[in-house]
Amino acid sequence: MSRLLESYAQGRWFAASDEGTPLLSAIDGTEVARISSTGLDVAGMVDYARTVGGPALAALTFHERAGLLKQLGLTLMAGKDEFYEVSTLTGATQRDSGVDIDGGFGTVLSYASKARRELPNDTVYLDGAVEQLGKKGTFLGQHIYTSRRGVAVQINAFNFPVWGFLEKLAPAFIAGVPSIVKPASQSAYLTELVFRRIIESGILPEGSVQLLAGSARGIIDHLGGQDSVAFTGSADTAAQLRAHPNVVGEGVHFTAEADSLNASILGTDVTQQDPEFDLFVKGVFTEMTVKAGQKCTAIRRVLVPQAQVDPVIDALAAKLGKVVVGDPRDDGVTMGALASIDQRDEVLKSIRGLTKSASVVFGDPEAVDPRPGAFMAPVLLKAADASAPEPHEIEAFGPVSTVIGYDDTADLLDLVARGKGSLVASLVTKDSALAREIVLGSAPYHGRILVLNSEDARESTGHGSPLPVLVHGGPGRAGGGEELGGMRGVLHHMQRTAIQGTPDVLTAVGNKWVAGSARITGDIHPFRKDLGELQLGDTIVGGPRQVTRADIDHFAEFTGDTFYAHTDPEAAAANPLFGGIVAHGYLVVSLAAGLFVDPAPGPVLANFGVDNLRFLTPVKAEDSLTVTLTAKLITPRQSADYGEVRWDAVVVNQEGDPVATYDVLTLVAKPEGDK
Repeated sequence: MSRLLESYAQGRWFAASDEGTPLLSAIDGTEVARISSTGLDVAGMVDYARTVGGPALAALTFHERAGLLKQLGLTLMAGKDEFYEVSTLTGATQRDSGVDIDGGFGTVLSYASKARRELPNDTVYLDGAVEQLGKKGTFLGQHIYTSRRGVAVQINAFNFPVWGFLEKLAPAFIAGVPSIVKPASQSAYLTELVFRRIIESGILPEGSVQLLAGSARGIIDHLGGQDSVAFTGSADTAAQLRAHPNVVGEGVHFTAEADSLNASILGTDVTQQDPEFDLFVKGVFTEMTVKAGQKCTAIRRVLVPQAQVDPVIDALAAKLGKVVVGDPRDDGVTMGALASIDQRDEVLKSIRGLTKSASVVFGDPEAVDPRPGAFMAPVLLKAADASAPEPHEIEAFGPVSTVIGYDDTADLLDLVARGKGSLVASLVTKDSALAREIVLGSAPYHGRILVLNSEDARESTGHGSPLPVLVHGGPGRAGGGEELGGMRGVLHHMQRTAIQGTPDVLTAVGNKWVAGSARITGDIHPFRKDLGELQLGDTIVGGPRQVTRADIDHFAEFTGDTFYAHTDPEAAAANPLFGGIVAHGYLVVSLAAGLFVDPAPGPVLANFGVDNLRFLTPVKAEDSLTVTLTAKLITPRQSADYGEVRWDAVVVNQEGDPVATYDVLTLVAKPEGDK
């Protein structure tokens, strides 16, 4: 008997008490492993995640979590060869394995990098600007995100045993929420291997990740309003889970990615002589054959102008005729097997449904491959009636697509909508105006739209590649959920809360200085303080400094900025905004810097930018400027001897009217002991 896969639960590996269900190789039908969760304490797993994993993650900042995720991604990437070897048993070719394995590890690394760039080195994320709720500025509001005190249960599909769980785990981990990973049984032996390497690395905090190999029956019974379920699979199963009393009544956060009849659209402007025609055919061919068409983003509906139906079919048939189906380990094989014989039978059943209103124009679904593996040649169909329901309702989850002709843009948009919601559509066109019309007409039915032409083709990642920085999900039939999307995927696991209070309260809660809260002034210039000494609210006031006409004339001559408002008294006087010669805005900012900068070498290493610059009141000759600079946000960098400091800058004139507001960004050295 082959090895029984184990779950990783409550800090240890668990083997079921029975022999389990056999898992067969997709390429030769031999037994690879067995799987069972009999005897597994799923309630204990949920409790362990909440009481051990949750607190461990809560003690880490976003940047610290990102650092651990980066270590993990690099560790897994370095050992990927063994994963590739096992991946072939799922029917995957080298190319297929790259999409799954490298794609999964790349997603982990992408989230680690993006979190360090876009999130604070803190456990609180501030959402939007501070809202003034009273007239005097003593009562303010601020939205914040904090980690939910629950567990993220991730139920995955068989077609991506590596990427499928890592694309869910990475944003949950950054959000500070522990995960319970439940892989689909058919390919769980690859997920379990990767998970073993994760646990062996010792990188992630105890309890932050657990593996449930086998049935997850009953797990939602133990979830509540702080918990979430991310599901990938069939629409029927998604509907059953969505109707669970704890989802309906207890507020369990539920996200589903389900069936999707994705479309690829050829624009009416594209002819056979255009490079875009070849790009279109190549895109459809790729999505039919990568992972043997077993992708949630694969192209099922090929929508082309009526005049291009036969040319597209001929071009696709020519490419499909060169496909070699077989054992991915054999030389010359270009498409592997489906996940199982049962899966192949499901695909053949779906084809029989499609042929009620479409004819097979390439391939022979009746010619079942006699080899023991779950092999199946590609099948291309042509819809006899574009409005017939079958092509828009039946998803054959394998190397199967249907070519559907359309008359005009209005007809096309009607056909697209008949899919009732998809993960992705691609549009191949040279015409940007046509692209706008089709994108805006079809966007309500899709989670992502790729517009492809000869200009972006070299860099395009293709129709079927979800990217960590973009939303993955879709409305309606596709499940109505969203995953990934950069930091949107992180915030999905966090609670947004509106905080009301004084400026001092909001400063304390958000760890970011809010205008109106206390300022700290003293004998030591803030620029003489290192990152350990600097405090939120540390302030320097500089000025006043009078602006003269000679200053304005010199700045205009020196910079070449001779805009009439700075050089032509008559034209400037006629301008209703100025009423005379005014100082350049950048002269105001430059003079302000001269009022607050401490020139001697010290902890401030560099000024690396200015954000949110606004010029509010014109500055005329003989006006006097005073600047107030306040430490607003202090962000240590994990991997550097310095951190970032954001300073609030307000420049006022002699009347106290703000003339400019902006943020100054500096790099400040850490204390010697922290370097």
